[in-house]
Amino acid sequence: MQRYLSFSPEVANARTAGKPIVALESTIISHGMPYPQNVVTAKEVEQIIRDAGAVPATIAIIGGKICVGLTDEQLELLGNSPEAMKVSRRDLAYALSQNKLGATTVAATMICAQLAGIPVFVTGGIGGVHRGAETSFDISADLKELAQTNVAVVCAGVKSILDIGLTLEYLETQGVPVVAVGQEGFPAFFTRQSGFNADFRLDTATEQAAFIRTKWALGLDGGVVVAAPVPEADAMPKEEIDAITLQALQQAEELGVMGKKVTPFLLARIKTLTAGRSLATNIALVKNNARVGAALARALLEFPSA
Repeated sequence: MQRYLSFSPEVANARTAGKPIVALESTIISHGMPYPQNVVTAKEVEQIIRDAGAVPATIAIIGGKICVGLTDEQLELLGNSPEAMKVSRRDLAYALSQNKLGATTVAATMICAQLAGIPVFVTGGIGGVHRGAETSFDISADLKELAQTNVAVVCAGVKSILDIGLTLEYLETQGVPVVAVGQEGFPAFFTRQSGFNADFRLDTATEQAAFIRTKWALGLDGGVVVAAPVPEADAMPKEEIDAITLQALQQAEELGVMGKKVTPFLLARIKTLTAGRSLATNIALVKNNARVGAALARALLEFPSA
């Protein structure tokens, strides 16, 4: 496994020193935001993690290696490469063996983080069950990965473009705990409330770390969803985003957008329909997740591994 891993000097030093490390995905750079906001946001998120006492490790596939921790030049490369592959579990071996430039999804980042021994991963939102999945069978690989890979995923819930109720049902079936931070309700990315509750509420990093270590010590493999709502000042009105989401979904159906292209298309349409306000919310929630994730990474060091 180690021959596929390439650690940046910052991450390598952190591993040697036993410092807390936080994994970060790279599809948010290549597919989630436009340039230059994508690169600027990536650097700001990394700095937030450093300021919170942890070390950021943005993960991507470059030159036949899983790069754990990226240089400024590598971040720029991803931010300016529309041809970069969107790499999930299915694509990981292909991207590595064919020397493709690849940006890792939630699922692939979880796999790479576990290989690198990093138990905490911060993202914007996880994938889920798409609307109409009863006929399309469009269910994100993120959910299956959460059932089998021992990484805690800090997110702002799932996007309103998904079927949130079915997503939570799927996670329950797979035995994946969903923990909300600061509230009972499960957040819906752009909004603080989805209309559904999380399984548990754990407000502090210490509580979250104790729960996660206990889970893994019991041999209960799989991840944990740590759902932190977007800060109230940055949240969008639920009624507004729900109406816009329906409009974007209808446009995607009319244009025949399918598969991996659906989420980037919908996010781009929502950005246009909200006159850019959704992008500002997206950036704010990722930064908030970075703070929550850094605190969790630090707290996990206080609890012994199984």
